[in-house]
Order: sequence, then C-alpha cells, then structure tokens
Amino acid sequence: MWTGILLLTAITALYAGYNLLVKVSSNHVPESATTTVLATICLQLAALAASGTFALVLLARGGHVLKLSTTAYVWAAAAGLCIGLAEIGYFYLFRGVGGTGPVAANVAVPVIVTGTVVLTMLLSFFALRESLGAMQIAGTVVVVIGIAMIFSNGFRS
Repeated sequence: MWTGILLLTAITALYAGYNLLVKVSSNHVPESATTTVLATICLQLAALAASGTFALVLLARGGHVLKLSTTAYVWAAAAGLCIGLAEIGYFYLFRGVGGTGPVAANVAVPVIVTGTVVLTMLLSFFALRESLGAMQIAGTVVVVIGIAMIFSNGFRS
C-alpha cells in the first residue's frame, strides 16, 4: 500500500513540476520568436531520454521483457499524440496567443487538470465501463466548484 501512495505522491510532484517548468520556459521565450514549438520538441526529447534511460536500466538488471503488442503501441502512440498537442497548447497558453497576454499558471493548470479529471471520470465510466461511485461524483463536484472560484477570480484581476 505504501509503495502505491509513494508512487502517486511522486507522480503528482513530477506532474506539478512539469506544469510549472513549462510556464517558466514560456516566460523565457524571446519576443522575436513566432512559435514555441522548439520548446515542445526539447521537452519531448528530454522525456524520451528519461524513458530510454529507464529502459536501459531495466535491461541491465535483466528479467524484463520490453516487447508489447501492436495494439499497445497504437494506443501509446495515440496517447503520445494527445500529450504532444497538449504541450504545444500549454506553451502557447502560457506565452499568450492571439493578442491576449499569458495565462497565469495558478489559473490555467488547476482549470486544465480539473477538466482532465472530469473528462477522464466520464470517459472511463462511459467508454471503459469502469464503476463510478457517489463519493467520486460528490468529490469531483466539490473540486469543480473550487476551480470555478479560482477561474473567476483569476480573470477578474
């Protein structure tokens, strides 16, 4: 049980770091740049290096089979397409797009993450046929209300 809790905590911290570091990177894009796509590519290359290093460590330890089914590769590629496009969007959102200024991380990230939670919950229920309990629904409603408060306050100032 503790291993799962520690892993969830580490993933949460790493995801928070990802969100904040994309914002910091966006703050350092020169005014003369017309796109942030190279920052996205840099991010993806760093992610590939981390995954490649992990794979090499597993191979060096032995006892691991790295081959997956074709279907697993197709779904993983689709997930990669989603995150790649989301990363492109993040850089534009944090830099400002279409004459609007950059969106603050303390507004954008909670709204995006909450939207992700709600969409994932609904899609996992309807598309994957996973169970959905009253406490999950109630907790999500509370979170959505809190994020709505953050969102409305973030654009008022």
